[in-house]
Amino acid sequence: MSVLNIARLGHPILREIAKPVNLKALTASGDDELQQLIDDMIDTMREEDGVGIAAPQVARSLQIIIVEYQQNERYPSQDDIPLTVYVNPKIIHSGKETASFWEGCLSLKDLRGLVTRPQEVTVEAFSREGKKMVVEAKGFLSVVLQHEIDHLLGKVFLDRMTDLTQLAWAEEWQTYWTEKESAQSPEAI
Repeated sequence: MSVLNIARLGHPILREIAKPVNLKALTASGDDELQQLIDDMIDTMREEDGVGIAAPQVARSLQIIIVEYQQNERYPSQDDIPLTVYVNPKIIHSGKETASFWEGCLSLKDLRGLVTRPQEVTVEAFSREGKKMVVEAKGFLSVVLQHEIDHLLGKVFLDRMTDLTQLAWAEEWQTYWTEKESAQSPEAI
């Protein structure tokens, strides 16, 4: 396994619609290329201290995302998310209620921006073993899934922002925004 290079904003692959994964190739015995890519993406996400990663972020035009979260200082009030691989994920339902959340991204490493998204989504996808799954996500998991699926559609969180005055370098966000946001809403970090 290895850590892959992260495609940063400006790399054309981040603005392309990713190609669907051939499920037969995903589960074919003796052809471990896709499984190796998934393992490398997991290593890369963990090395970069990410909560999620999409294949376009490692310069692969494939519909694969991975999410995982264990308690850390960046999102102290969020629930853990077990390691999950989503192949060919699609949002099949979005709730009407929205919430704003400060998002960061491995491809925009030192930036944070306040993004408003649906609080609940239902995602249909396949596991790395090719098994169909439907996930009903709320709160933090909903945000992470929407953020990563956006990468498969050629979008980054900046495209979802409605107020660019709420875009900050991570260090300034930590200094000037987290205390202000925590006082208003403990979930808004």
